Amino acid sequence: MSFTNYAAQAILNALVGKSSAFGSLSSRPTLYVGLSTTAPSESGGNVTEPSGNGYARVQTSPSDWNSATLADPSVVSNANAIGFPTATGPWGNCTHFVIFDAAVAGSVIASGQLVVQKSPTSGDTPTFEPGALVWELD
Repeated sequence: MSFTNYAAQAILNALVGKSSAFGSLSSRPTLYVGLSTTAPSESGGNVTEPSGNGYARVQTSPSDWNSATLADPSVVSNANAIGFPTATGPWGNCTHFVIFDAAVAGSVIASGQLVVQKSPTSGDTPTFEPGALVWELD
């Protein structure tokens, strides 16, 4: 079974708060962007977030995300810059971004490999510029 373009568009738009999926989703999860120094698995495991040194997941709102469109129904990206707190020490070599449904713990919604790996150190403020975070329903 595979999703139709209509279904993919509806699911992604509901997740980022642009609409209710098929009119039946009463609320969307609050999405948080995190970083990982390991490649997350399809099941949501193998996530190794930086610990300490000012690291924290970043909460997003619906206005931070572009809508999926019928022209590209299975893809959403960030509409606004998403910036992390300033690092107060090393965070390790971050290779992936991770979308969570909670500020701490919670479930992994999606993840993706960073085009350019980043090793934040003291004074760095990692930021995803608009359009840099792209996730696809596959």
